[in-house]
Amino acid sequence: MPQPPSTFLESAESLGIAFDDGDLDRFGAYLDALLEANTRFNLTAIRDPDEAWTRHILDALTLLPLVSTLADGDRVADVGSGGGAPGIPLAIASPQLQFTLVESTGKKAAFLREVVASLGLEHVAVVNDRAETVGRAPDWRDQHAAATARALGPLRTALELVMPLVRPGGIGLFVKGAKADEEIEASAKALRELRCDVVDVVQTPTGRIVVVEKTAPTPRTYPRRPGEPKREPL
Repeated sequence: MPQPPSTFLESAESLGIAFDDGDLDRFGAYLDALLEANTRFNLTAIRDPDEAWTRHILDALTLLPLVSTLADGDRVADVGSGGGAPGIPLAIASPQLQFTLVESTGKKAAFLREVVASLGLEHVAVVNDRAETVGRAPDWRDQHAAATARALGPLRTALELVMPLVRPGGIGLFVKGAKADEEIEASAKALRELRCDVVDVVQTPTGRIVVVEKTAPTPRTYPRRPGEPKREPL
């Protein structure tokens, strides 16, 4: 099982993150499963365990101060969950919240279900469907206090895939890099159409988090048909 390098522990401490008993073991078990499954099909480009602790676990935990303000029992969606980050590390660290991992690829969704079951994460549900379809389903649309997305494409595309799941007054948390400001500028129409505002951009040791607040219900025309947000971004 991959053990956390000292650099990971130091960075987590600098963020003010304290771990409960068993958290580090569960993070390690998740990474062990991720790296093993990655030898059979593509889940991550990262193969070095020490790098995985930083790029997957620490990067996910930079969102923790933002989701820790939510009320017990609130729902959090992770859209395009892929190999499970940031959703699974956040779920390990936040057992008081309910998580929905949305993943359209069958093999990846099956992996997520296996990890969720092996770690006993009863507060996590895996939905194997496209975000455009999930965003129109009554059980999911407007039901989440927060939603996260990493590597889901440009912000103006990701907004249409993520924000319909968020309830009015809730937030979307988009993990971005150095070009975050450019992506925000290019997203003016998407923000307006989807009834959202960028309320903060948080610098972290691994990147930048664009915080988007949903100010009103998503118009019924969004999200558009599967594939359309990517083909013709707002």
